[in-house]
Amino acid sequence: MNSQDQDNPNEMTATSTSEPDLNSQSSNNEQFDITSFDLEAATDTAQLPQPTLPPLKQATYKTHNTDFVVNEILPLEFTGEGEHLWLHIEKSGVNTAYLAKLLSEWAEIPLRDVGYSGLKDRHALTTQWFSLRIPKKQLPESEFAPVDISDNESVTILAQHWHNKKLNRGTHRANQFIITLRDIELENDDKSSVEQHLQNISTTGVPNYFGPQRFGWNGNNIREALALFARPTPESRPQPKKSKRKKSPREQNSMELSAARSLIFNEILAARVRDISWNTGLAGEVFNLDGSGSIFTSEAIDDTLRARVASGDIHPTGVLWGMANDKVSAVAAQIENDVVQNSDLLTQLAIGLEKRDVKAQRRALRLPIEEMSWRWQNNDEQTLVLNFTLTTGSFATSVLGSLVQKLST
Repeated sequence: MNSQDQDNPNEMTATSTSEPDLNSQSSNNEQFDITSFDLEAATDTAQLPQPTLPPLKQATYKTHNTDFVVNEILPLEFTGEGEHLWLHIEKSGVNTAYLAKLLSEWAEIPLRDVGYSGLKDRHALTTQWFSLRIPKKQLPESEFAPVDISDNESVTILAQHWHNKKLNRGTHRANQFIITLRDIELENDDKSSVEQHLQNISTTGVPNYFGPQRFGWNGNNIREALALFARPTPESRPQPKKSKRKKSPREQNSMELSAARSLIFNEILAARVRDISWNTGLAGEVFNLDGSGSIFTSEAIDDTLRARVASGDIHPTGVLWGMANDKVSAVAAQIENDVVQNSDLLTQLAIGLEKRDVKAQRRALRLPIEEMSWRWQNNDEQTLVLNFTLTTGSFATSVLGSLVQKLST
């Protein structure tokens, strides 16, 4: 989901809108040496720059599953009819995909007839909705009581409703997080500086980085993306004359493509944090209207745009790399191009995305925080409980990264 192209970087001017020829800067994918890169370091989101020094030197989270609570926010009025049974489920120690499998087995329906909006962390206490298409509303005789879970796992049905539609991915608006930080060490031995920081980011937002889970253990998703890009594209392979409908290569490899775009985006955002333009805007910027998918371009920044950015009405964006990244221009485009061209790893990822005809998209560089509150547990300076809401597609680790210099589990 990230970035832009460009010609010879030494010849590109700040007002150029031409797309770079990335292929001219790299030999073909099969000769690319994956082992020459420290992917664990490249995907270590804890090393990404922050606008200000986080006020906590260190803290731990997820000591217990109840230290990381995620509640899906899905405003919906149920019809009370139809053949889709919607279940509001609280779970702990169980990932979303596995629970969907258990539900399909209980209801004796295909897994494709189980819907959910987003994936929720296994090592957390989470609530989310699932929908099950039950033909003729013929429910199993026994209540749902999964047996293939351990003593450290739990699944509880909180509510159920009949509805006339399946729950699709990305339907929920936001997630509420309740996060407990333990073993805190303060930067200045001053709780007030922590509270001031929390107050500030509740107003200004934080850099909208992709979280570490996007890249897999030790950056393995990036390794898989590089291996994928080293293989011939589907168009170059002989195709059978007749075959049943199969998933498209893009569907099959969504994890690798997403990881590649996310890494490029994070590096572009890091560059914008360093030059203090991530929350102000640049010439040639593509802006995102807060709370929507709407974007618009601007060749120059005027007082009206500055005021809208400052108020949180609009946000500067970075590219989720792909073809036809033609909306951004001038200085904003220059930065995106330079970030990719100055890194062999990012260049290779960008080439791979383009060869698979992934279309460029935009993502806000700034993440607004809704309904932020906090409390020191039992007035203990070593335990802080945070409560906030983030829109779908954003990561709680972006908030934690702005607050804690060294975060561990």
